[in-house]
Amino acid sequence: MDSVSQIVTSLLAVGRHFDVELEAAAAQHIIGLALPVAMQQLFPNHTNHIDEMRRVYAEHYHAHPDAAPVFAGFPAMFDALRDQGVQLAVATGKNRNGLDRVLAQSGLGDYFTITRSADEANSKPDPLMLQQILEITGIDAADAVMIGDTTFDLQMAQAINMPRIGVLWGAHSEALLTECDPHALVSTVGELSHILGVKTR
Repeated sequence: MDSVSQIVTSLLAVGRHFDVELEAAAAQHIIGLALPVAMQQLFPNHTNHIDEMRRVYAEHYHAHPDAAPVFAGFPAMFDALRDQGVQLAVATGKNRNGLDRVLAQSGLGDYFTITRSADEANSKPDPLMLQQILEITGIDAADAVMIGDTTFDLQMAQAINMPRIGVLWGAHSEALLTECDPHALVSTVGELSHILGVKTR
C-alpha cells in the first residue's frame, strides 16, 4: 500500500505535538521499524512519552483512512500467485490492530496464509517474524522470497539467507537497498511479476 506519505505526515504531527523539529527525510527513513522503536530513534529526548507519541500518531493516521491506496497491479499479481499455489505472507512494522485494520480496508486480507506484526515478534531488521512465518508454513528460507521497500525488510531476509527483492517505489532509496545485496531491484509491479515468474490476468 502507498502509505509512505501518510506515515511521514503522522510522524511530523508527533514532532509538532512535542515541539520537536523533524525532517521528513528522517521520518521516512525509519519506516518499517516497530513504532515504539521508531519513536525512540526520532525523539530520543522524549522516550518517557512513548504512549502519548503513539496516541498522537494514531490519531493523525486514522484521521485519513483513504490516504494509503493499494498500488495498482498488486491484486492481479496476488490472484495469479494464489492460482499457482504460492503462499503469501506479511511481515510488517505495524501492530496487530493496525495491520488488521488496513487488511480489512484494502480487501487484501484473504490473500495471505499468515501475517506477522511488530507486536508479535521483534522489530525489523530482526528476522524473527520471517522465521515464524517459515516455521508455520513449513517453507525453507531458500524457497521463499522477501519483497520490501526498506533496508529493514531486506536485512531481516539477509540475516537468514532468504532471497530478497527490493522495490523502488517506497521508503528507501536504490542506493540503500543495493547495500543489502538483493536478488533484484524493481521499479514496477510488472517487473516484479516477471521476476517471480507470474503472468497476471
